[in-house]
Amino acid sequence: MPELRIVPVTDDATLLDWQRVHNEIIPTAPLSVDEVRERAGRHVLEVAYAGDVLVGCSTVRPPSEETAAATVIARVLPEHRRQGYGSAIYERSLTKGRELSAEGIETHILATNEDGLRFAKAHGFEEVETYLLPGDTIPFIELRLEQPRR
Repeated sequence: MPELRIVPVTDDATLLDWQRVHNEIIPTAPLSVDEVRERAGRHVLEVAYAGDVLVGCSTVRPPSEETAAATVIARVLPEHRRQGYGSAIYERSLTKGRELSAEGIETHILATNEDGLRFAKAHGFEEVETYLLPGDTIPFIELRLEQPRR
């Protein structure tokens, strides 16, 4: 198996790869190139490659006015799941999320993404709420991982 390489979104090629993974996994909320570029200015966006093959992406959002928790989202294209890539992407993102917040970690998963929900729950996340974005018909599920007390 080729070595996993995770790189930040820093140019048009990585931005387009991040967009491709996001839009394939979340078809109900596709993002334009400009929207991805704007997010890259506010969040930590990374893409993951096995050798030269795109396998996934991640987003780490810092705490906001709505939540003191950081948000960590790891996405793996369906054909690359169950090969350890998700765990590697998640662990790297979790480390970054914990650097941004001592209040906990959240993630948001499209309700139809059964693999993603199973993965999050296997890593200790618990469902907090289900919400529907305006105009959508498939809800997102918000899950939370509490930070261990030090």
